[in-house]
Amino acid sequence: MTEVIAHRGASRLAQENTVAAFEMAAIAGADGVELDVRRTADGVLVVHHDARVTDGRVIVDTPWRELPPYVPTFGDALDACAGLWVNIEIKNDENDPDFDPLDRAAVDVLATLAERGPGRWLISSFRMATIDRCRSLDPMVPTAWLTMEFGADAIGRAASHGHTAVHPWEVTVTAAEIERSHEAGLLVNAWTCNDPVRAAALAMAGVDGIVTDVPDVVRAALDGAPLN
Repeated sequence: MTEVIAHRGASRLAQENTVAAFEMAAIAGADGVELDVRRTADGVLVVHHDARVTDGRVIVDTPWRELPPYVPTFGDALDACAGLWVNIEIKNDENDPDFDPLDRAAVDVLATLAERGPGRWLISSFRMATIDRCRSLDPMVPTAWLTMEFGADAIGRAASHGHTAVHPWEVTVTAAEIERSHEAGLLVNAWTCNDPVRAAALAMAGVDGIVTDVPDVVRAALDGAPLN
């Protein structure tokens, strides 16, 4: 069964990566939530997609209490996702101002999850070294590699590094590559699909999860509601 994953929460129903968006995800029929984690100047994990907030300040250079109130802590975000499984994307792009080769955000994320006890978590990143670091810290927490490309090389790399899933850009996803991934022992969660017809086709092809800004629309498509 294909699961619906609310991209940054129900981000068409509320401001993305906010408590409101995460709370709306369950109401909209999502099975899970995807969110983005970064570190502040004082080492607090917060949830925000970009390295900068809207006024231009860099999150890693700004203390937590000086950030806009809509930026939740990682803990508050997890609380707002109660009842859903959570895909935690660790942002650590080499081109971002907060790039950290030591992967301290990964260390802190794993520490937070350990404090919370067993839960339904999946950690992902575009940076292979980051999710490799997560696996070395706690191999019991599932990990996924985010990729713009989807083919034998990406599948082989994710599998050889021992990760649980591959997360390809949805336009690159085909039934053949889904089957190849499953044969390699990998789940496939495609991002970011907002078209209900395409979502239904991905489900028919056997994709494990669909990351979407419109979980209510994709849920209706997967449940067989008429597509207008």
